[in-house]
Amino acid sequence: MGIEEDIKSTNFEDNYHKAVINLSYTYGWITNLSRPKFEQYNLTQQQFNILRILRGQYPKPATVNLLKERMIDKMSDASRIVDRLVQKGLVSRCTNSKDRRAVDIRISDEGLEILSKMDKEFKTKDMLQDNLTEEEAGQLSELLDKMRGA
Repeated sequence: MGIEEDIKSTNFEDNYHKAVINLSYTYGWITNLSRPKFEQYNLTQQQFNILRILRGQYPKPATVNLLKERMIDKMSDASRIVDRLVQKGLVSRCTNSKDRRAVDIRISDEGLEILSKMDKEFKTKDMLQDNLTEEEAGQLSELLDKMRGA
């Protein structure tokens, strides 16, 4: 099914407009496919993103500023997300030994365990491999990079 059928519209100014609408629609589609996997572990997509960043840093800590730089959704409130992850016991906060104004954030063993379980149950390729070959997924990624001027 094409975007025209999915949104029941053919009223696009041009192919650039159509591409932006299609990207927005596809973002929603991916989010809706992923949401149940996150909810199974009582996580949001943003919390999952923070945990993945912290796992990549592990065993070194991260600062809120580092998390903000690396987050997929730049509009998210990283401090608030970290607060929720601390409440869930998935991350810890402590004062930076070199700069007392900075706060170090580390993923906990429980956070690492949840990500490990999710890695086994949830493969990103499962969402795409029915409709795209691995080569096509690579081409799509390259086109998206090109679109952003990367």
